[in-house]
Amino acid sequence: MVSRVRVWLNRTYAENVFFMEQLRRNPSDRAVEIHATHGDADSPVLAAADTAAMEPEGLSPAAYVEYALDQCDRREIDVFVPRLHQDAIVGHRADFEAVGTKLLAPTPEAVAVFQDKATAYQAVEAVGVPVPPWWRVRSADELLVAVEQLEADGHKACFKPAAGAGGVGFRVITRAPFSMSHLNGFPSPYVQLDMVLDVLRNTDEDVDWLVMPRLEQPEVSVDCLTGPDSRIRMAIGRTKNGRRRGFTLDEAWLEPARLIAEGFGLHHLSNIQFRMYEDRPVLMDVNTRPAGGLHQLSLCGVNAPWAAVQLALGEDPGDLVPPFLGQDYAVISAPRPVRTVSAPEDEVPAPTSTLPVVPATAAVEEPVAQAAEASAGATAAATA
Repeated sequence: MVSRVRVWLNRTYAENVFFMEQLRRNPSDRAVEIHATHGDADSPVLAAADTAAMEPEGLSPAAYVEYALDQCDRREIDVFVPRLHQDAIVGHRADFEAVGTKLLAPTPEAVAVFQDKATAYQAVEAVGVPVPPWWRVRSADELLVAVEQLEADGHKACFKPAAGAGGVGFRVITRAPFSMSHLNGFPSPYVQLDMVLDVLRNTDEDVDWLVMPRLEQPEVSVDCLTGPDSRIRMAIGRTKNGRRRGFTLDEAWLEPARLIAEGFGLHHLSNIQFRMYEDRPVLMDVNTRPAGGLHQLSLCGVNAPWAAVQLALGEDPGDLVPPFLGQDYAVISAPRPVRTVSAPEDEVPAPTSTLPVVPATAAVEEPVAQAAEASAGATAAATA
């Protein structure tokens, strides 16, 4: 009799409720139990898990590793998918294996390279992956030099933190004066150059930004699955052009993703993002974790989360080649249950809910008939 697999996801994104559902609907028909922890009591991942717990706040990375080891030991975790403090956790792989837990995470060296975007750009450029022009800036004067150079070359300048994820801190520079146009409609990522310079010249806070041209669509996010042997088992691109989403196996996007995933030890699941600079794809970002949109590959007949768990357990799933590419689609929101308020915070089974638990593909993907939408594509891109 094949034993059940117990998987733990720590403080992860809400979208990973679909990651969890794919594990349960695995093609091996293997029993999977999921443990989830989070700092937000209303995260839907806690309700979707078989057992859940609130994470302690204020732990240092080293203390968090001790907490994680205790969780794995007490709860008999077979596979741990770390997001919070991933950099500290992967340095203790042997300690986790000693308590019977496999880490579904890259090597410490890979995590270190891609924590800092400037270091990452230098590293991937050295192996032949194109990157956009970029400047690392820590002062108002350095920012002004970078912006003026980009504008002289005909580009809009943007900046983002050298270390960070999820688009936090991303802004686009404009010289247009602040006016009612900036107060009408939805909030915009555009910020006035003179205001940014003034803030930098009058703050005591350190800044560490990357300045680069605003890159053009389409954005292609390549989901990769790589074994501990550094051989890639899956590389599938998810395209984004305004509201429209789709899939691609074009080697212009997949080849540089393979170079990065295999060359830098991005074992298990990673997500490598590209956009267009002038007439060629360039690297935008590398995530050393599963992407929130990974479940969308189910539209191509692929269950990447389960294949990753198999690899972590030492079972090679073989190469994941999509049997077909799903049609274009759009992403929409849908309700998900949260835990009952009265539930204890240390051990919480998933609640019974009157809300329908819909399949991953129905919950966030709205298929778009390509023929019907062809004439509306430009409008959708402009208004998304």
